[in-house]
Amino acid sequence: MNIIDEAGILAISTRLQRLSDQLRKDGQLIYQACGIDFEPKWFPVIWTLTSKPLLSVVEIAEEIGYTHPSTISLLKELEKIKLIRSRKDKADERKRLIALTPKGRELVEKMRPVWHVMALSLAEITNTPNNLLRAVEEVEAKLKERSFLEGAKNIWNAGKDGVSL
Repeated sequence: MNIIDEAGILAISTRLQRLSDQLRKDGQLIYQACGIDFEPKWFPVIWTLTSKPLLSVVEIAEEIGYTHPSTISLLKELEKIKLIRSRKDKADERKRLIALTPKGRELVEKMRPVWHVMALSLAEITNTPNNLLRAVEEVEAKLKERSFLEGAKNIWNAGKDGVSL
């Protein structure tokens, strides 16, 4: 156990980041082992466009839960390597519509069996008495009700006289 582990709940963000980094690193190695040139960070956009083939930038950002600038950065990378294409919306010229290219759709078909194996392995890893995916879903639902910041403010203000967070 290291000092971050000993910090307990205070280090939850750090520990989740560490876990995320490990899963992404291993995901990258799985793709490489299967001869697939794919970055795990592209997954949310590619996965979303396999289910919803034509979306605006804002819609993609909402679907993947990323900020608009982070989404645009990913889209630029994917467009540069020709996995996606964008075009102006005929109904609203300000909007860009995003879709997979034929190269992107071909890559998705190559990745489907790999994703299946990855899902099985991840299910095995998270199949614990405190199932990680269910716990994450529960925490995400609580954060929709009240943010971490709002909770901290309530606790701070309840314990302090005349001082607010």
